[in-house]
Amino acid sequence: MGKKRIIRKQGSSVDRGLQSRSLSRLPKKKLDKGILHIQATYNNTKVLFSDMQGNAIMWSTSGGLGFTGAKKSTPFAAAKVGEVVGEKAAAIGVKEAEVIIRGVGPGRESAMRSFASKGIAIVKITDDTPVPHNGPQQRKPRRV
Repeated sequence: MGKKRIIRKQGSSVDRGLQSRSLSRLPKKKLDKGILHIQATYNNTKVLFSDMQGNAIMWSTSGGLGFTGAKKSTPFAAAKVGEVVGEKAAAIGVKEAEVIIRGVGPGRESAMRSFASKGIAIVKITDDTPVPHNGPQQRKPRRV
């Protein structure tokens, strides 16, 4: 009969095709400074790089790199997203960036660290997480 061939599916790795596809689309604009926006939710991590006026230049998400389900919100997935955007930013000549972080997800810090590991200096870090002041109005007491 012989041995059965077992194909192992790697659970927490990046889809190589999706990563190379996202790296292939580089903007033609050359920049030296920019703003990195990180939105870390409980379900996903989005990283957007813009110029100093706030115009979007490049972006990536953990879902766009092939992570599905609960793996999208892990720090590992956020680090991979930060790496992809960092490689793109380094390719167009970015030397320094300001960071604006929103959300309370687990990928807040790891996305920023992996972006900085690509040789881009981080000048300023701002936490812009939206916080409710008073929340919605409470229900009126029930009259019986």
